[in-house]
This record gives sequence, structure tokens and C-alpha cells, in this order.
Amino acid sequence: VELTESGGGEVQTGGSLRLSCKASGDTEATYCMGWFRRAAGKEYEGVATIDSHGTTYADSVKDRFTASRDKAANTLDLQMNSLNVEDTAIYYCAAHDKAVCQLREDLFSDWGQGTQVTVAS
Repeated sequence: VELTESGGGEVQTGGSLRLSCKASGDTEATYCMGWFRRAAGKEYEGVATIDSHGTTYADSVKDRFTASRDKAANTLDLQMNSLNVEDTAIYYCAAHDKAVCQLREDLFSDWGQGTQVTVAS
């Protein structure tokens, strides 16, 4: 599965951005999709995952970020509100076909190239 992110950019603290991810290729078996981020000098952090059972969010983004998936269009979006400087990172879309959907990057086999999100103070 090929994943392509879009929608990154720079925003002021308190602002909003919407990221989009388009999946192509053999998407039929894709079970779980998610968003991860990696800030400079830090490890990957799971942001949100979504499957047929629902959506899971990291505590750091809960009530601020909303993930949504359109299976027919093979897209995954991430609406990010009330952004702060700690949200600055490269954001990655990821997917896998395993029957478990958790905020663990080791579960995900397919990754996009990433899109930069910068929040200025």
C-alpha cells in the first residue's frame, strides 16, 4: 500500500491544520490506519489509530485532534485544533493488515513520506 500525506505547514499557536492521507495500491486488506509523528531528536509517537471498532488517541492530543477515515475513498484525515509548539513534528500516515490496531509503530508495515507541521509561538 502506498501512502501520500498532504496538508502540513506552519501555523501559530492555537491555530488549526488538517492533514490528509491517500492510500493506493492493494488497499483491500488494510485493517488499521494511523497517524504518527516524530519531533526533532525524539522517538516516534503514536497520535491516532482507526479501525472498524473506533479511534484511539494519544493522551497528548485527545480532545484536540480528530481522525476520520473514508474507506471508499481510501483516505485518512487528521483535523488538528488548538495546536501548540509541542505538536511541531513530521507527521506520518501508516497502515497495516493485522487484526490489532494500537498506537505502536512496530505494528505498521506501510508508511508515507511524512509532512512537516510547525507551530510557531
